Amino acid sequence: MIHVKTYGRGQGCFTYLSSPIPTFSPRKKMVIKVSEVTSSDSNAKKANLCAAKKERVKLPTYSGGLQGTGYHFSEFLRHPSGIEAMLNTRALQSFECLDANTYRCTLPKLQLLSFEAVPLLDLRVTPTNEDCVVEMLSCKFEGSEVVERQNNHFSAFMINHMTWGMDDTESFLEVDVKLDITLEIYTHPFTMMPKAAVERPGTIIMQALVDQLVPLLIQQLLQDYDEWVQKQLKNIP
Repeated sequence: MIHVKTYGRGQGCFTYLSSPIPTFSPRKKMVIKVSEVTSSDSNAKKANLCAAKKERVKLPTYSGGLQGTGYHFSEFLRHPSGIEAMLNTRALQSFECLDANTYRCTLPKLQLLSFEAVPLLDLRVTPTNEDCVVEMLSCKFEGSEVVERQNNHFSAFMINHMTWGMDDTESFLEVDVKLDITLEIYTHPFTMMPKAAVERPGTIIMQALVDQLVPLLIQQLLQDYDEWVQKQLKNIP
C-alpha cells in the first residue's frame, strides 16, 4: 500500500493499493481540497471581454433663440444640464465633481450572491463644438473586504464618442460606444479551464447589455435636450 500527499495549488492526499487488481474499501477515501491562487501567481490567466455598438439617430433642431438663433446640441452638452444628462445622474446614488471635467459617480448598491457592492465610476466628459467624449477612467467596488479584494483582479475601460452633423438635409447624432473588461482567473478549478470558457459567454452577455443600454441612453439624452431647450425658450424676455 502506498500513501501519497500532494502540496501546491491543490492540496490533498490519496491512498491506493500496489496490487495489480486494486480492491476498494469504504475506509479508503480520496480527499481533494480546492485552494485559491493569489494574484502574484505568474500563471494566472486573464480573460478579455469586449462589446461595442454604434447607432445614428435623427437630431431635432430648434429655433426661436436670441436673434433667431437655435439651441444647438453642442451648447446643451457644454451646459451643466447637458453634463448631468450625459452622466445620467437620475440613475445615480450620488455624483461629485473631481476637477473641471472629471466626475465620480456612485451607482446604487448591487446584490452579488451573499455580498453587497457599491460601484464607483470615475468619468471624464469632454464636450467640444464638434463632438463629446465620455471616458471611464476607473471602476471600483466598495463593500466588504472580500468584495474590495476583487478590485485587484479586474480592470474596465469604456469610451462613448458622440458626434453630430448634417446628412443631406437632416441633422443626425451618432453614438459610438466601446466597452472592454479584463478579468483575472485566479481560483481553482477555473484556472484549469480555457480562457474561451469565460470570454465567450462573458462577451455575449456584455454585448447584449450594451445593445440594450445604448438606445435607452440616446432616448433619455434627447428627452433631456428637449426639456433644456424648452426652459431656455421660456426664459427669453
